Amino acid sequence: QVQLVESGGGLVQAGGSLRLSCAASGRSFGSYAMGWFRQAPGKEREFVAAITSGRITYYANSVKGRFTISRDNAKNTVYLQMNSLKPEDTAVYYCAARGSSWYGQSETEYDYWGQGTQVTVSS
Repeated sequence: QVQLVESGGGLVQAGGSLRLSCAASGRSFGSYAMGWFRQAPGKEREFVAAITSGRITYYANSVKGRFTISRDNAKNTVYLQMNSLKPEDTAVYYCAARGSSWYGQSETEYDYWGQGTQVTVSS
């Protein structure tokens, strides 16, 4: 069993930055692929970024070049650095863990989820 707790969300002006953190409990964190998803009001949850156990990263086209996913296995934590934020990035951001070393882009491929953290970008 893995429990995930996100933090770092908040209100920021367009063009600003935020860093989200996701702390994981349980053993074998290093063997899990980790992902970030987001859900804007009235929209379906969508893939944002993922990182494999070997630190290979993958991004949605909408955030490529602006967001960076990373992980610190010693701290059982995955991060999402978000730069050049836009109003359309406003959403609840969710951290997810996959019981596989390779990443997935579909939420159905992930086994554990955090409660989410709100990110609001004002124009």
